[in-house]
Amino acid sequence: MKLWSKDNTDTSRLVEKFTVGRDKEFDLLLAPFDVLGSIAHAKMLASVGLLTSEEAEKLIAELRDIYQLIGKGQFTIEEGIEDVHSQVELLLTQKLGDTGKKIHSARSRNDQVLVDVKLFLRNEIEELVREVQPVFQLLQQQSEQFKDHLFPGYTHLQLAMPSSFGLWFGAYAESLVDDMITLQAAYQVVNKNPLGSAAGYGSSFPINRTLTTQLLGFADLNYNVVYAQMGRGKAERITAMALANLADTLSRLSMDACLYLNQNFDFISFPASLTTGSSIMPHKKNPDVFELVRSYCNRLKALPNEVLMMTSNLPSGYHRDLQLLKEHLFPAFQTLKDCLNMVSLMLSNISIKENILADEKYKYVFSVEEVNKLVLQGVPFRDAYKQVGMAIEEGRFTYTTEVKHVHEGSIGNLCNDKIGDMMQQTLDQFGFQKVHAAIRDLAG
Repeated sequence: MKLWSKDNTDTSRLVEKFTVGRDKEFDLLLAPFDVLGSIAHAKMLASVGLLTSEEAEKLIAELRDIYQLIGKGQFTIEEGIEDVHSQVELLLTQKLGDTGKKIHSARSRNDQVLVDVKLFLRNEIEELVREVQPVFQLLQQQSEQFKDHLFPGYTHLQLAMPSSFGLWFGAYAESLVDDMITLQAAYQVVNKNPLGSAAGYGSSFPINRTLTTQLLGFADLNYNVVYAQMGRGKAERITAMALANLADTLSRLSMDACLYLNQNFDFISFPASLTTGSSIMPHKKNPDVFELVRSYCNRLKALPNEVLMMTSNLPSGYHRDLQLLKEHLFPAFQTLKDCLNMVSLMLSNISIKENILADEKYKYVFSVEEVNKLVLQGVPFRDAYKQVGMAIEEGRFTYTTEVKHVHEGSIGNLCNDKIGDMMQQTLDQFGFQKVHAAIRDLAG
């Protein structure tokens, strides 16, 4: 069954197989959102007189039954049925006859897919945000717990200045704040209603797009019907960039963990149960989890470019190229969730080595501290720099391991409370509760 079939054409099976591709697989992910969009559409059709109240009530009741089937994992797209939209309409027609066929009035499969994708992305972004929060909280807790544990900071992978595990954990917590800001921006783009744009040029029916916007809990409309279609690909690209930002944070943290676990660094350790061994080297404790997180996330960083290249040079209007975006973007959410869960598991079980900087091999990380001591005594900075530099070259450098950094965001003043406030302010801007209320009303 094809929504576009006119009963006098036949499509080559080879063409059909090629054009459908993996669409059915990903359409199952869109199924609950397709039904919610249809419920809102039915309510709107009744409000403008394109359905009677009785017809709308029957359609909504059947759609809610289908929604329940989907929730129980009992919904399938039958053999010979092209997509989720066709399957839902088939079920409605089987139960309601001609009334079921009326559900497609005043819309196209194009805007139907658009609203499904927007609702799916909106839901996935929310789930991802909820997965980030416990990782953020863990990083902040570890930052406070290990704030007095110093270790060397590096520039160019050369010894630089004293750092601390308070700074290290806290840095990745604050990085997650900026990642949430970009996710929130993607959410704003996604949370606009394209339904009613039809094939991309609107409808001659007197539809009420503001009503479906309210019913589906969208923050606003994609007003211009041509842009509503052009927005497909753009919404995915912006979302992919937000996912890539989060992936970059996890990838960089994972690289640090791999280095710090190395015996030449020996800053951190994990229980043997969370590392892997070697088939011939009995001493090995490999950071496989962090290596795989690093690789998964580096792969995700290519996602924005993949979406960009698939949508490059497309003129306005719908093109089948857009179908393939689902194959790349949809699985990325679960990959990121899995990576977040594994990072949380590892960091919850991390052990931090104490007194790392007591080892003389790290003495030069205190060179700037000694320069600053001279400056505080009135020596001009450039002269103090030269004095300490000559002492290092002549082998007479002396130092203490005492560090007094008190400015905002430094070793002695992490400002984790301020970073926590920034995260909460960002989370408050999503407005998930409005969406939840709308979905509850639609689902009955």
